Amino acid sequence: MKTLLALAVVASLSVSATAHAGMLVDVSVIDRDTGTTLPAYQHDGKFYVAGTPGHRYGVRLTNRSGQRVLAVLSVDGVNAISGETASPDQSGYVLGAFDSTEVDGWRKSLAQIAQFNFTTLSDSYAARTGRPANVGVIGVAVFRERPLIWREGKVSQTPLARRYPPAPMPAGPTAPAADGAHATAESAPAMAQAQVMRPIPAPQEPLGTGHGARERSEVRYTQFVRASSQPDEIDSVWYDSYRNLVAHGVIPEPRPIAREPQPFPNRFVPDPAG
Repeated sequence: MKTLLALAVVASLSVSATAHAGMLVDVSVIDRDTGTTLPAYQHDGKFYVAGTPGHRYGVRLTNRSGQRVLAVLSVDGVNAISGETASPDQSGYVLGAFDSTEVDGWRKSLAQIAQFNFTTLSDSYAARTGRPANVGVIGVAVFRERPLIWREGKVSQTPLARRYPPAPMPAGPTAPAADGAHATAESAPAMAQAQVMRPIPAPQEPLGTGHGARERSEVRYTQFVRASSQPDEIDSVWYDSYRNLVAHGVIPEPRPIAREPQPFPNRFVPDPAG
């Protein structure tokens, strides 16, 4: 098997809740604008998270094993390092034993990324580069490392081509953010017993991942030889807006709030005005 130079992650982060708990690597999605880990919803054997349009996000990868692993990250069917249509045999991030790191954007160089952000499908990096078919899913192909065999003499190394995603062509303005995630229903009439229902919102344009602002993010090359040409595991997390996940039945429909009129709603004497 040929020698591979992959990108090594410099910074480590603490472990937190996960969107997909793999045997080797846990995957979490972090809303960088709020600092929260997005909760995962399981539906039909898949894991989903609800993104907020316009918010930046990161993908946290946590190595659960006691050895180094290679994590090849795909966002919307695009390799997050090279910008190629994703395949497990491409470049990825190397995680040390029990290490954790957060990938916050498309790799532009060894010192810079373009931020991941939730946007409309049509404004996503994948769609703007002519590849909209796989928008809405984050994938991680995980490889174990082949044990080193020490031999006398030089070890030949084949460097990995340093290819980074090109900037997308300018596009029109992004559609307004979806508003259905936390909207509350109007109050029912106070003179009759009522069940206040929150109507199921109609789905809007799906979310995708944009090519955001540039940000400093330093990594370095390292040597990694895969134990197998096939991934040891593939972890997947699907995402969309809260509104769309409710509309598609991924997130349960909000329960009705039962209200019963009260004959004496104010039990105590209020203070006079002024």
